[in-house]
Amino acid sequence: MDRRRKEGGRRPKKAVLLSFSMVIIVIGLGIFSKNMIGYTRGYFAGEKVESKALHEPEKKQAKKYEEEREAPLYANRPAIGAKMGTLYIPKLEAKLPIYHGTNEDELEKGVGHFKDSVLPGEKDNSVLSGHRDTVFRSLGKVGKGDRLEVATSAGTFTYKIRKVRIVDKNDRTVIVPKPRAVLTVSTCYPFNYIGAAPKRYILEAFLISSERSKK
Repeated sequence: MDRRRKEGGRRPKKAVLLSFSMVIIVIGLGIFSKNMIGYTRGYFAGEKVESKALHEPEKKQAKKYEEEREAPLYANRPAIGAKMGTLYIPKLEAKLPIYHGTNEDELEKGVGHFKDSVLPGEKDNSVLSGHRDTVFRSLGKVGKGDRLEVATSAGTFTYKIRKVRIVDKNDRTVIVPKPRAVLTVSTCYPFNYIGAAPKRYILEAFLISSERSKK
């Protein structure tokens, strides 16, 4: 009888201890879960802030690039006969003046810019012409893969020649519009021909880099 009472007295104590232990475990799990939720939120918040900090300069640079690309390169077109820039041909180490217009007055002074074509650096086909016996006497040495640099009030524009063509003097494809920024350079051909040459030597170059003037 006494033994049963003793055992009966122990069971409630064990039950109380077990319940107390369970309560402690539940409280501990609750605290742990709360800390984990806080840590997780803090971690992802930090990741978001860090990601924003990393990509913010890229977004600003992209926005700046878009604004520059959309902004017009030239406020006004040059007057006919006005010097509008220079053409540098690295292959020949030649630096030639460019004048707006392709009349004899302009071609006698240097390279002429076809007035109905876009200005250098702009999207579309910018056409330059010159005499084979003056500014372009060595143009035949320049070909595919060579570079052409045009400096104007808007900046410096570098083109890479992708195609060399020899066409009839009346071929109008030389001045047709293009879907991208292209520089077309034309002169009479053959270079050693006596009299009015029947053909044209054409260099077609794509714009590969632009360095705009700071305004």
